[in-house]
Amino acid sequence: MLIHIPKAYIDDQVTHALEEDIGDGDITAILIPEDKLTMAEIVCREPAILCGKNWFNSVFKKLSPEIELRWQKNDGDEIHADEVICDLSGPARPILSGERTALNFLQTLSATATITHQFVKAIAGTSSRILDTRKTIPGYRLAQKYAVHCGGGSNHRLGLYDMVLIKENHIIAAGSIQAAVQAAKQQAPGFEIEIEVETLDELEQALACDADRILLDNMELSLLKRAVAINSGHAELEASGNVNLDNVRQIAETGVDYISIGGITKHINAIDFSMRFSDF
Repeated sequence: MLIHIPKAYIDDQVTHALEEDIGDGDITAILIPEDKLTMAEIVCREPAILCGKNWFNSVFKKLSPEIELRWQKNDGDEIHADEVICDLSGPARPILSGERTALNFLQTLSATATITHQFVKAIAGTSSRILDTRKTIPGYRLAQKYAVHCGGGSNHRLGLYDMVLIKENHIIAAGSIQAAVQAAKQQAPGFEIEIEVETLDELEQALACDADRILLDNMELSLLKRAVAINSGHAELEASGNVNLDNVRQIAETGVDYISIGGITKHINAIDFSMRFSDF
């Protein structure tokens, strides 16, 4: 299900970004006559999945209501190298001032959408789904999780408040898997419970506690296959740890339900977008 991104959330991020970039004023843009009009095209220099359109629009709408934007692509669309995805027209000064801020949003969110899409393509035809994690840029979690969806992935929990995920340190602090699960059922009734395990013995303990989902952390392929057989459809299984484009399909083919990948939000390479100006 697509995460709803409130307009206020986008506008707030854009406001902070513009304050960071422009501050008290763009002292270079004032070299351009105030009444100068211009046209510009946004070009993507490499194949990508587009994401960040609403952030891009918000930048220019905040700087000048006179700027017109015309998009040829939508979030989630595939882009070819050197393809024009949007054109703008209006006062030159605010277009110049907003160029870098707008492209920063576009290049970062499209990066997450693009790498997610590559992982989704790699496991096409299997029953597994690609999940994100909480390893996101601070303050941009909703934005990046939206980008994961645009790339064809699925979202894990949004934060610590909407799902119980009992990890190694929780188990150590609680004393055992069983103790941690009992506490979770008492303190957070009604919430889905997931347990992280590293061995097949821990998997058996988690299954005995009727966990909704079990995270198989850093297990080799042979162990993942055995875990799927032991589970026999009892709980949802999620594989995580050291996942890359070279091994993700093999992991999916073990039969796990989900594969969570922190790299799709933290190990990203900005997509190369540029703005080309032309006179009115």
